[in-house]
Amino acid sequence: MDKLKVAVIGCGAIANSAHIPSYLNNPDAEIKYFCDIIPERAQKAVEKYGCGTAIIDYHDALNDPEIEAVSVCTPNNMHPVIAIDALRAGKNVLCEKPAARTYAEALEMQKVQHETGKVLNIGVVNRFNNGVNVIKNIIDSGELGEVFHVYASFRAYRSIPGLGGDFTTKAVAGGGALIDWGVHYLDIVMYCCGDPIPKTVSGETFSRLGRDMKNYVYTDMWAGPPKYDGTYDVEDSVTGLIRTSGPVITLNGAWAQNIGEGASYIDFMGDKGGIRLQYGKDFKLYTVKGGALMECTPKYQTRDHFQNEIDAFVRCIRTGEKLPSHIDSAILTSRIMQGLYDSAESHREVVF
Repeated sequence: MDKLKVAVIGCGAIANSAHIPSYLNNPDAEIKYFCDIIPERAQKAVEKYGCGTAIIDYHDALNDPEIEAVSVCTPNNMHPVIAIDALRAGKNVLCEKPAARTYAEALEMQKVQHETGKVLNIGVVNRFNNGVNVIKNIIDSGELGEVFHVYASFRAYRSIPGLGGDFTTKAVAGGGALIDWGVHYLDIVMYCCGDPIPKTVSGETFSRLGRDMKNYVYTDMWAGPPKYDGTYDVEDSVTGLIRTSGPVITLNGAWAQNIGEGASYIDFMGDKGGIRLQYGKDFKLYTVKGGALMECTPKYQTRDHFQNEIDAFVRCIRTGEKLPSHIDSAILTSRIMQGLYDSAESHREVVF
């Protein structure tokens, strides 16, 4: 069977750290195009990886009948535009998270996926994380009993990414800490709990620490450096409560807080046991056995979850398998995030 020919659209950080290496490690895939509106980025990828052709217009890839799949690794505002164009051109799509800036945009992406029948997976990569899948299996087995409450914390000490750039410009990103970091945490919760249906959402967002950009003192500017003539109109922290057909979900998130300790974990609380997942790391299981309180840190084999994600994407195009990252599942997180933003704007609960 011929290799799956792929175009990588957007040659920034996530493409170079995850998508491109994973495709190169997959024996059934071949990157034919590197596309970026900054020509030097695309050309640099060609030279670095020793394959493919550099292009600046993604339509050149969509017009090539050899291309079967694309990875969309652009800023959020271009996700729906490129994904929809690709689907309508008969291409299969892996679009980085979040699906889109708004729930309405994500719904349009889902609609076009249903019309075309091509693959549209969203880059909710934690659904391919080995540890997360162990947690899902434990919950599914009933070992925690009824999981009635899940708490997610994604808080950092003064760590706004790229102040004044794409990450802090609502027209580009759609939001701040919630849509950038919270999407991953919410998606893990939804996945592990069987994608329950959201019923009500109440939230507040805060834009406090970054508004005075020139006086913002930071510990880390990982998407920097600051652009003081740029825009900062997104939230740097968020809190929320979501009622679902399954557990109640609560969250606290912050790119920037005046507490000098980060807190990146998810607590799954059941009536028979509980789990604390340290985001991106291992987890602890708490339960009762033989009349005694038990605490353990399970050991399991791990593999890079981006590699797992890309391998599954390539495979599902050939097999027709519907992955856990399909737009039909990922769109629930888009709906919750939209609800949180709408609730924060109106200062009242949103009922779906």
